[in-house]
Amino acid sequence: MKNFTTFLTLLCFTTLISCQKEPGEGGTSTIRGKILVVNLNAEGDTVQAPYYAMDQDVFIIYGDENQTYDDKFATSFDGSFEFNYLTPGSYTIYAYSECVECPTGCDACPSGERAVIRTVEISEKKQEIVLEDIVILE
Repeated sequence: MKNFTTFLTLLCFTTLISCQKEPGEGGTSTIRGKILVVNLNAEGDTVQAPYYAMDQDVFIIYGDENQTYDDKFATSFDGSFEFNYLTPGSYTIYAYSECVECPTGCDACPSGERAVIRTVEISEKKQEIVLEDIVILE
């Protein structure tokens, strides 16, 4: 009976150690940032002072293998966003920007929008990552 108890304890311990969480929710880390809007005219000149975007969608992809977003957040009144409860791993954060430098219909930006992408790595628990402003064009 003693051998069985020892074996069971060792099996449980080995199982717990070998489990590695994938990137995603269930952790204690945070990624936050702000979306900054720059309005440009057709010549590429700024037409008004930059401002932080209200109610702008920001997307997150958990890990390196996904091609579609796992969650999204609408920015607050001050342009801020925050993804909480993340486990260690790789994350892609992005928002959509108009293609002002490339008129709609050109090969580089056929939809008239492009993704502005930031990739970050959470390496430990309780980590807080603050991204540089994500600049989008309008």
